Amino acid sequence: MRPRTALVPRITSLPPVALAGGALAVGVGGLYLAGLLLTGGQIDSGTTVRGVDIGGLSRAEAVRKLERELGAAGARDLPVKAGERTGRVDPERAGLSYDIGETVDRAARTGADPVSVFGGFFRSGGDVEPVVHLDEDKARAALGQLAKGLDQKVRDGGVAFDDGRVKAITPRTGYALDVDAAVRPLRDSFLRGDTRTAAPLPTRETRPEVIAGEVERAVRTFAEPAMSGPVTLTAAGRPFTVGQDVLGEHLTMRPDGSGELRPKLDVKGLRAEPSVAGPLDEVTTTAANAKLKPEGDKAVVAEDATVGRSVTDKALGKAVLPLLTASGAARSGEVEVRETRPEVTRENAAELGLTEKMSSFTVHFEPAEYRTKNIGRAVELINGSVVMPDETWSFNRAVGERTEANGFMDGIIILDDKFTKASGGGVSSVATTVYNALFFAGLKPVEHGAHSFYIERYPEGREATVAWGSLDLRFANDSGNAVYIQAESTDTSVTVSFLGTRKYDEIKSVTGPRTEVKKPEKQVSDDKECVPQTPLEGFDVTVERVFYNDGREVKREPYRTHYTPRDEIVCE
Repeated sequence: MRPRTALVPRITSLPPVALAGGALAVGVGGLYLAGLLLTGGQIDSGTTVRGVDIGGLSRAEAVRKLERELGAAGARDLPVKAGERTGRVDPERAGLSYDIGETVDRAARTGADPVSVFGGFFRSGGDVEPVVHLDEDKARAALGQLAKGLDQKVRDGGVAFDDGRVKAITPRTGYALDVDAAVRPLRDSFLRGDTRTAAPLPTRETRPEVIAGEVERAVRTFAEPAMSGPVTLTAAGRPFTVGQDVLGEHLTMRPDGSGELRPKLDVKGLRAEPSVAGPLDEVTTTAANAKLKPEGDKAVVAEDATVGRSVTDKALGKAVLPLLTASGAARSGEVEVRETRPEVTRENAAELGLTEKMSSFTVHFEPAEYRTKNIGRAVELINGSVVMPDETWSFNRAVGERTEANGFMDGIIILDDKFTKASGGGVSSVATTVYNALFFAGLKPVEHGAHSFYIERYPEGREATVAWGSLDLRFANDSGNAVYIQAESTDTSVTVSFLGTRKYDEIKSVTGPRTEVKKPEKQVSDDKECVPQTPLEGFDVTVERVFYNDGREVKREPYRTHYTPRDEIVCE
């Protein structure tokens, strides 16, 4: 019998490569574990953040070191540039800061990478970029504030004149900081940490319309010739000289919209210069209408008209500008002097219908210095007024504001139902006289108002007052012919006559009874400006204007007036 053989498991042979791979896996794992043990949780040696070495430190140590050194660097202002201007930005105000914790974590994550762990055996760590936190709203706000100082307005080239000399103005490009587009470059500048070089920020650029070449042309062809010497002008045979310093005061060169500079002369300013105004005033005169006066029922010429002479601003400018680019004797020229014709002359008075007295009215008053002066001044300004057919005449326009500069003084007026002192007191006597003259001339009242309470020297319901800026006396000339206003005054009276052509044979006034009569009250005043006042009842009254032709009534016009009581005022 053959002996039994024991069964032994067969072991399959592994290829040499497989054996080598297994050995390598065991080796790598061992090396990784060894690397972790070697680093012990510390940041790789040689690791830096913006030049700050944190290699070999624990996380907490790295955070403290970066807060101390990197934090200080991040607080420094950042220099920036927009166009040609520079400024500085406070990172904190702009919402820029380093996230120290995240930066250290980034460095630690890099060290925990298997490749970096193995690097613990073969190499040191590198530079790690810091993590930047940006608050974009704060950044935009800071940049918007910065733009106020960095933005540069565009400046066109130009030419100025100073004391007879030419001054060229250099053109300049305009820059406006693009706030939205500047946020990212500002962050990048903070990230780089370069506080020595100004970081350029994006801008919107505006080019000047008038460039340097146009300035050079304008100086050469106009400005320098204009200031090369004085000009000589002649007006009505009278020569006078205007120096280049005076010319330069009123001469400019302005862009014409196409990039070219054109000369502009301020003729009104030049006209006011003594060297110009004096000679021109001597040769200019105002035309004066023929003076009329009533003679019986007729209107006659009392004084002939005079022709005036005038120099318009346009004529002065037309004479001066061509001379500025001339030289020598060619810098002389003539200023046109025009004749101005009067409206009313001895020859055309009848043609205008100024042939008869239409009406005349006189108001008497107690003498007082302020009345004499103010009434006389108003009469002077009204006398000789000519109102053409369909024109409207205005008392305030003819007389002007009642100021000292216009020839008036303080006097007594009615204000808030009381007598008080103000400039122009007494002028209402002239207004009332004019109103009655137009009333009986049959002309159409356009605006008028009575005094608030009745004044005995005036016809009740047929009087007028005026106030600058609030109440005027106006009438329309609906007579069909011209109307001439003659006014004259004495120390105790004022008379106004309307000369023209009567539209009606006769005009009468019918005054109705007083109604709504009210008694006055008594007041006692200790006001320093108090003016005593006698009492008078208030009432309503209607006055009718009745028109007649050929002895028959043509029409009636009622005018109703309300008067408040005039309270008695006792001054203490």
